[in-house]
This record gives sequence, C-alpha cells and structure tokens, in this order.
Amino acid sequence: MRDSYTTPLSTRYASKEMSYLFSDEMKFKTWRKLWIALAESEKELGLNITNEQIEELKLHSEDINYEVAEQKEKEIRHDVMSYIYAYGIQCPKAKGIIHLGATSCYVGDNTDLIIMKEALIQVRKKLLNVINSLSSFALKFKDQPTLGFTHLQPAQLTTVGKRASLWIQDLLIDLENLDFTISKLKFLGVKGTTGTQASFMELFNGDETKVKKLDALVTEKMGFAEYYMVSGQTYTRKVDSIVLNTLSEIAQSAYKFSNDLRLLQNMKEMEEPFEKNQVGSSAMAYKRNPMRSERIGALARYIIINSLNPAITASTQWFERTLDDSANKRISVCEAFLALDGVLNLYMNVSSNLVVYPKVIAAHINSELPFMATENILMEAVKRGGDRQELHERIRVYSMESAKRVKEEGLNNDLIDRIKNDPIFLMSEAEILSIIDAEKFVGRAPGQVVDLINEAVKPILEANREFLGIDVAINV
Repeated sequence: MRDSYTTPLSTRYASKEMSYLFSDEMKFKTWRKLWIALAESEKELGLNITNEQIEELKLHSEDINYEVAEQKEKEIRHDVMSYIYAYGIQCPKAKGIIHLGATSCYVGDNTDLIIMKEALIQVRKKLLNVINSLSSFALKFKDQPTLGFTHLQPAQLTTVGKRASLWIQDLLIDLENLDFTISKLKFLGVKGTTGTQASFMELFNGDETKVKKLDALVTEKMGFAEYYMVSGQTYTRKVDSIVLNTLSEIAQSAYKFSNDLRLLQNMKEMEEPFEKNQVGSSAMAYKRNPMRSERIGALARYIIINSLNPAITASTQWFERTLDDSANKRISVCEAFLALDGVLNLYMNVSSNLVVYPKVIAAHINSELPFMATENILMEAVKRGGDRQELHERIRVYSMESAKRVKEEGLNNDLIDRIKNDPIFLMSEAEILSIIDAEKFVGRAPGQVVDLINEAVKPILEANREFLGIDVAINV
C-alpha cells in the first residue's frame, strides 16, 4: 500500500523470515495452537472435552476467518474475545470449551514468548555466520601489519587480522549471553487473571496437583522445558528487558565494527563491498560512500536506545499488571528484532566481502614506523659501542626535523634516511632497514588470532555447522 505508512524495518531492512515471526498470521495461528494445547491438556486431566471437539479445533487451526474476528472486535473492543468468537463460528461443537479457564494473557503472553524464542534462534544463526565470515578474514590477514590506533592516533603496529579478532571476541561474548538468554527463557503457562490459577482450581474442584500438571502439560506441548512458577496476570516484564538488552549488546558490537570500517574506508585501507553499478552520491559521482556500514550504525543506534523501553515498562508494572505495557510492547519488542535482523543481514554481507588494500596500509605504516622504530635502532647502536646519550640526542633532533618536514611542508618522512646517513649509528643501510621491518613490530598479533580461532571459535562453529552458509539479501 502506498497511501499509508508501512515500517521500513519490514520493507527495507529485515528478512521475510523475521518479519513473518511478528506478523498477524504467526500470532493468530499460535493463539489457536495454544487453545488446542489447553483443550488437549484439560481433557487428559479429566475435563469433559471430547476428541471430536479437539479434532474440530485442529481442522481449523490454520484457516483463520479474519473478517469475522475483525468485525466482532469493532463491536466488543476486545481482540482475544473476538478471535475466540471467530474460532467458535468455525468450530460449533468445540466453541464452548475454547479458552476454558484462561485469561487473555494465556494466548497473548505465551505467544510473545514463543515468538521471542524463535526470533532469538534466528538471531543466533546469523550471529554464527558473521563470526564464521570474520574468522576466515582474520586468518587470511593475520600476518598483514597495519597501524594500531589509540585515541585515534597512530600507536604500535597490529595486524589486520588481529583487529578483526577484536570484532570476533565481542561477538563471542554476545553469543554466550544470547545462549544464556535463550536457555533461561520460560513459558508463562496457565496462570489465570492475577496469576493465582483460581479459575483452574475451580475447574478441577480444588485439585492442586492437576492444576500444576496442567501448567506442565501445556508448557511441554508448546515446546518449552520450564514455566515461570509464579506470575501476576503476565509474565514478568523483566523478561522483555533482558531479551532487548541482549539484542542491544549485539547491536553495540555491530556498531563498533561499522565505525571501525568507516574510518578505515576513509583512510582507503579497507572497504565494504561496492557493486559495479552502485551509486555513491547523487552529486559526486566519484564517491564510494560506506552506506552499508552507515546503515548498520543507524539501525544499531535505534536498537540500543529502544532497549530502554522494556526497562521502563518492567519498572512501572503496578501490582499484578497494568495495561500501559501493551501498546509500547507491541512496538518496541518487534522493532528491536526486525532492526537487529537488518543489522545482521548487513554485517553478514559486509564481513563476507571485505576489501583490503595492502599497499595503502604499507604506505601509512612507512609514514609512522620510523618514529616507532627509533628505540630499537638506539638499542642496537648502543650494543655496537655507541654512546646512548649522544645517540638519543641525535635521534631527537632528527625526529623533530623529520616531523616538521611531514607536518609543515607536506613531504615524506625521511627520518630513516637521516639516521642511515649518520655514521654515529654504526650500522649499514641494510641493517637499519632490517630493524624497521614492519613484521617485527606486531608482537604476538598473528599468534593471538590463531589461538582465538582454534581455541574459541572453531569448537563453536563445529558444534553449529548446520546453521552456517545462510544467504541474505540486501534490499537497498
């Protein structure tokens, strides 16, 4: 539709798979599955519900009569009761036992938990694929020296692969927290209007054992191992806060990666993929804007800020439940997942197609390494019999002169030329050049990359091999 607002999260950024999870279709079909699970469990525990009624419910679990439900909701202003009514129209024999003993949150909250669990699993698959792509990249460039930066000023050398290992390590932390969140996510179960299960105690004539069993049966049928033992009318909204904080953590890592890459693209050392017919700017045809990385940052920022919504909601739930969570929750939870799905689609695309320019990297190293190498040159000259204080002063003077040449005159760094032409250093040109070999200044960077991949990454990827190799589409 072009005459009303549609969210760009579903039209431009998120995948069809993630968008479907938060669709009306997914929600209302899950409601019907929950009503079937409830009826089955109540029958198993002795209530007067027939197989014929349950089969009738199953027969119409997929063909939802939306028009009937929507018309009824206009009349009674209650979504759950409207869909119970619509289901009953299709299932006349079973209509009297649909939603028996339950409250609206039985379908609403349990559906939300089911959807969040499925969405977290989708996030996990894509996160694994990003880790896989970055790991291949890190190993390929583990030995490629590059300038390290602290305070965005040139510092000791690192390697391109070692820098990528920092991105990977952040994602490994995120994966660990994500796995924890998934493993601890529980089902609301069947708790009633204020969480006391009073309606179910009435149904089962005060038999507390059967009411507890009902909770367990429905939970198991819906694919959960555990349920929250106590609740108000809803599951605690801290769950939403925990889930969105987990998404925020992943977004933070992606944001950091995108910023690093944007800086590197400015320096022309690395680039995100740029397609043959891609336009970088409507005005400046020569430009290669890092639009994918910028989009990662834009969406990640939205996710990080959005994580405050469920935190405030959890804080302001009065007693057993207030409805001021509902409108906010409908927006904040789904949009966090949709936005992160967009981020991970971009992250997968970019990390699988990174472009590196070693000659530009080498030129930047050569402009800074002479200053960094002076201590090594000084030590070697002293070993050969030179006077440390005299050598130090000579290096200081040469460094100042060379720095002035670079900064004020815009010329190349000639510090090494000055040193190698001074006999006080007692070394040949070849000996001096061997000291300033960039690969001698990267420390254990290559070994650290290998250690991280072999010890931390490979076991995870091996255990999750069936999830690797996902293809993603970037819409714009």
